[in-house]
Amino acid sequence: MAKRKVDTENRGFQTRWESEYMFTKVAGKPVCLLCGESVAVLKEYNLRRHYETKHADKNKNMDMEQRLQKAEELKRGLKSRQALFKKAKSQGQAAVKASFILAEEIAKSARPFTEGDFIKNCMIKVCDEVCPEKRQLFLNVSLSRNTIAERVDQLSINLKEQLVKKGKDFIAYSLAVDESTDISDIAQLSIFIRGVDSNLSVTEEFLALRPMHGTTTGHDLYEEVSRCVNEMELPWEKLVGLTTDGALAMCGHRSGLVAKIREKMQEENATGELTAYHCIIHQEALCGKALKMEHVMSIITRTVNFIRAKGLNHRQFKAFLTELETEHGDLPYHTEVRWLSQGKVLQRCFELREEICLFLDSKGKDTTQLRDEMFLCEMAFLCDITSHLNAINLQLQGRDRVISDMYSTVKAFKTKLTLWETQMRKENLSHFPSCQTMKEKLSTSAFPSTQLADKIGMLAADFRRRFADFEAQKSRLELLGNPFAVDVESSPPNLQMELIDLQCNDALRAKYAAVGAAEFARFLPGTMPQLRIQAAQTLSMFGSTYLCEQLFSLMNLNKTSHRSRLTAEHLHSILRISSAQSLTPNIDELVEKMGHHQVSPSTSNK
Repeated sequence: MAKRKVDTENRGFQTRWESEYMFTKVAGKPVCLLCGESVAVLKEYNLRRHYETKHADKNKNMDMEQRLQKAEELKRGLKSRQALFKKAKSQGQAAVKASFILAEEIAKSARPFTEGDFIKNCMIKVCDEVCPEKRQLFLNVSLSRNTIAERVDQLSINLKEQLVKKGKDFIAYSLAVDESTDISDIAQLSIFIRGVDSNLSVTEEFLALRPMHGTTTGHDLYEEVSRCVNEMELPWEKLVGLTTDGALAMCGHRSGLVAKIREKMQEENATGELTAYHCIIHQEALCGKALKMEHVMSIITRTVNFIRAKGLNHRQFKAFLTELETEHGDLPYHTEVRWLSQGKVLQRCFELREEICLFLDSKGKDTTQLRDEMFLCEMAFLCDITSHLNAINLQLQGRDRVISDMYSTVKAFKTKLTLWETQMRKENLSHFPSCQTMKEKLSTSAFPSTQLADKIGMLAADFRRRFADFEAQKSRLELLGNPFAVDVESSPPNLQMELIDLQCNDALRAKYAAVGAAEFARFLPGTMPQLRIQAAQTLSMFGSTYLCEQLFSLMNLNKTSHRSRLTAEHLHSILRISSAQSLTPNIDELVEKMGHHQVSPSTSNK
């Protein structure tokens, strides 16, 4: 005979049991109103036995009406206690949630963990003036240094768990890797992931920041990247691309990071080929050095340093510009690390060239070089070409950049260089306003258009050389950029039939025109699986290590000389929170995990 199950017998609580046995129903279970004990099985026999065994003597002299009144009175007391408990629980959860929210804001704003105590003091002072009756609620919010540190770690773990969960759905992913040194001279390896799921939705997030306390060889870098990939449970066969800063330890043919990862993929029997790129923005910045105009920049840098390095000179120069009522009131500094600063310095120096010479004359400095017409022409050219390089640099920066769009930007710039070279030889200076200004002001010598055109030619040649690896991937990039213009016959055989179907579909062509290349991939139908896989692989690729560079800026904001002892674990947690893009910490879930934890005032005031 099968064993009976209580939940299949449809046993229900009867109202008369409240007065007869002093029981009520709470959360589906019978609970004694006299002692608070619950009975496991909802049967009248069990309730009666409990009452007669423990409470029969207490109410034996009561009649039925008195028993009803007693039961109602006990029920009201129970409900009051439950409401009080719920309120206390709700207030406790609100205090915990508030501490999580503030910890997230502290991490995002690069504030030290001790800032929580300052915030709490401010909150209490505001509360005393606005709502003094709520003071205890604010006191219950723990914002001590240890609490903030713990909350930050919990938020980071939650974000990592979300990323691991998303990673299980990736059909293709790529990595961006870069290395820099923090204020404590510890090498830090930054790793970002860009993954694409079966819906062709892109997730671009921080993967890890690994401190390198010893050497930073290709093998060392590989060990850290490999450990990261394995911790995230990412399959090696779905790794499509690797973008680095181009250092030897990254790109060495035999022992570099790229070579080591390719060996690992072969060991894992991965069928796909790893595509390795040198960061487009790095490449573009390096191309600028092909102009070989350091002699011009060195003179300008010396001049700026003379004016800016000494406080007296700087103050006098600013006062001098004010007297002359110039458009600009100062000169900016030039920093080699900041690529865009050179253009700003050049532009300002060119516009203030006459005022700078007058000021230097008043200081007894030789201004022969600064007044030389050939030097001024070269400075004007460097000012204009740097402005164009800065423009493309800004176009290449930013999050969620699709590599095919970045390739198109570089391709367009190479075409512009060809046009500018031709125009410069004809002394057509339409796109070089500073050069045009100098040409109009030349007294005797002719404008050196031929020499400057040769400089543009050298720059164009360097662009072609440095971006040769992108040219090798031209067909793949154009397939995502504009699949309707791709030559079917020259495409891989496994894509040809689907490409024909795509190019002959007017509805999809209209959708492409409406949403653009990056979004269009998501509208590829399931009947085109090969095109979807190809699109996913290209969408997953990083064109630059911009996110790594941005992370290093965040790292330097957090790990300063005042916080140089910030632990690697806490730094990692802070950076995961502050760099999160498509992921947000699930604070409600974290509060729920904390259970019935309620922070006492004594704890919060530590």
